[in-house]
Amino acid sequence: MSLEQAAGAVRAAAERVFGEHVDQAAGYVELLERHGVERGLIGPREVERLWERHVLNSAVIGEQMPEGARVVDVGSGAGLPGVPLAIARPDLDIVLLEPMARRVDWLAEVAEKLELPITVVRGRAEEGPVREQLGGADIVTARAVAPLARLADWCLPLVRPDGFLVALKGASAADEIDRDGAAIRKAGGGDPLIVECGATVLEVPSTVVKIRRLPSKTVSGKPKVRSRKR
Repeated sequence: MSLEQAAGAVRAAAERVFGEHVDQAAGYVELLERHGVERGLIGPREVERLWERHVLNSAVIGEQMPEGARVVDVGSGAGLPGVPLAIARPDLDIVLLEPMARRVDWLAEVAEKLELPITVVRGRAEEGPVREQLGGADIVTARAVAPLARLADWCLPLVRPDGFLVALKGASAADEIDRDGAAIRKAGGGDPLIVECGATVLEVPSTVVKIRRLPSKTVSGKPKVRSRKR
């Protein structure tokens, strides 16, 4: 659905969220409409609700990201949330991390066609070389990738101390926190916070779980140093 065909509320929200870059966002939606289903990126039922359910829903989580932040989008897939973030917040330094070759190809095509200054990396967050390459991010984000326990285990090692994992979740957020709290702490995370994003522009705000990576534990007042084999 083009932006002109979308409901008035959706058009207004897109213009507020993307501002002068709204045409780029429309171009991304057009690419998803034309190729998303055939390339296994989205389901057929999602085509009619790309703007409100996927693109705007992703872009508004930029509210939780400081200016100029280095962001890694884990399991980017169709480019969500990383591509809408890159369009809405060109100040961010965004890396799209995706393990599947055909999706990496898609993401590279999107970046080229929309002239987005994003980096596409093939790999998994839990892999040693990926952690060496992408570690120290200010923000790591993920959408529809895994439960919080696994996300924390995979993603928090990519986050710098006092940086954040910002995970897009839905109505299950509170239940996941209750279930996975111990695993989050074991992975080095602080107490999770549930935050609504886009409340002033979206009819249904996006729900994110925000987890701070705690600094390394100390022993006798001194940082605990872990040896690394090379």
